[in-house]
Amino acid sequence: MDYDVLILGGGIFGCAIAYELSKYSLNIAVIEKEYDIATDIEIINSTIVFDGTIAKNDIMSTLEQRGNVLIKELAEKFNLSYQPKDMLYLAYCDKEAQKLQKTYEDAVDRGIENIELINSKKVAEVEPNLKKEVINGILSRNTGIIEPYDLALALAEVAFDNGVNFRFNEKVLSIETIAKGSIITTTKNKFKCKMVINTIPQKNYDIEDNLIDEEYKAVRRKINYFLMENEGDKKLSNIMLSISENNQISVAVPNPNSTVGAIIHDDIISMREAKDIIKKQVKGIRNNYISAYYSDTYYSDTIIINDSYVDKGYIKISGKNYSEVTMTPAIAKIISETIRENIKCTLKKDYTDKRRDIFKFRDLSNEERQELIDVDKKYGNIVCYCNKVSEGEIVDAIRRPLGARTVEGVKRRTGAMQGSCKGATCLHKIVNILARELNRDVLEIVKDTKDSNIIVGRMKEFDGI
Repeated sequence: MDYDVLILGGGIFGCAIAYELSKYSLNIAVIEKEYDIATDIEIINSTIVFDGTIAKNDIMSTLEQRGNVLIKELAEKFNLSYQPKDMLYLAYCDKEAQKLQKTYEDAVDRGIENIELINSKKVAEVEPNLKKEVINGILSRNTGIIEPYDLALALAEVAFDNGVNFRFNEKVLSIETIAKGSIITTTKNKFKCKMVINTIPQKNYDIEDNLIDEEYKAVRRKINYFLMENEGDKKLSNIMLSISENNQISVAVPNPNSTVGAIIHDDIISMREAKDIIKKQVKGIRNNYISAYYSDTYYSDTIIINDSYVDKGYIKISGKNYSEVTMTPAIAKIISETIRENIKCTLKKDYTDKRRDIFKFRDLSNEERQELIDVDKKYGNIVCYCNKVSEGEIVDAIRRPLGARTVEGVKRRTGAMQGSCKGATCLHKIVNILARELNRDVLEIVKDTKDSNIIVGRMKEFDGI
């Protein structure tokens, strides 16, 4: 066998599973068709860590509750940017209030603690920047905010340091079952393995035709994101979520300098419509507060771990869900337990459960910055002025385990090009740094995928640009 375990897909599920399995005496590889890990994660700087209160069923709620605890442990272990932040589930009419009452009762039955059903007066005390009068709300003190890509990267880096092989820019073409495992054919190679863990949501291979779907149903809607700059005292203190009578969902996630808002709707709505919705709910919102806006697909599938073919060496994870970041550590634990029950393995004696330090220049004191510059002068050269990202951080992002190989990879790891200028002043610098560090021509540097070259040609031939 070439590998004991092959993980298909280097998204957040694949990274977390690789991390859990890297603790054991197993030969593991992750196959990812893109140039980088976790490209399934939206490039927003915060994701809610849910607590199971509004999960659609008991199984999903349990995964959220367990994942909530595990994420807090991982954040502390790997020094991730996790912020505890209370969450308000709001009702603006009697019908919504009745649904919220039922949601609260279900949450209590599920054993969720630290939640409270509060009246409109208490809501106003907890969140004074609400504009629209509410009937009642659920206050949860279990929730928080985490940077999802940083979580995925930390898990992948530790897995890599403990021997997991990450194979990028390699697409799986077919899976063939054999007597003791499977043969995986990719665009670059062919492998034999004992166990396949497929984290790609869609059905892609013949082996999946006979899988029991357990009433799997894809649920797709549109999510409209916008970024609001925080000004003065018009800043939300809590995560806000409300579901209207027509099933429109409004979410606001506060960060130190901005607030990420989202409107989930059956269709794409305009920025003007999104502004009107949020203005009705939050005080002091002006048009110039909103600095970015884009739409994407919103997922609320039931996540299914299908191990009906585990005796043939195949496990499939189906579905995408808005809370999958929260559930990911719990799902990875379950998969790890299943693998240990089916493949003989032991804990590694030399396992290293530690991530190399990352220095974020913008978060350091002036004294700490000077100490860093004294060690490496590249940290004194600011490349992204909006988010205060230094050349040293970009170089580190490229040289780290599973380092950035694309412009998008640098953006996700450092926050460069995510400021108000959207990369207008720093893109060319990042392209040059990537070319220098990777020993490539600037014409070879891509945004994120194959053929997404940033510079497509030269007007004249120069030694450099």
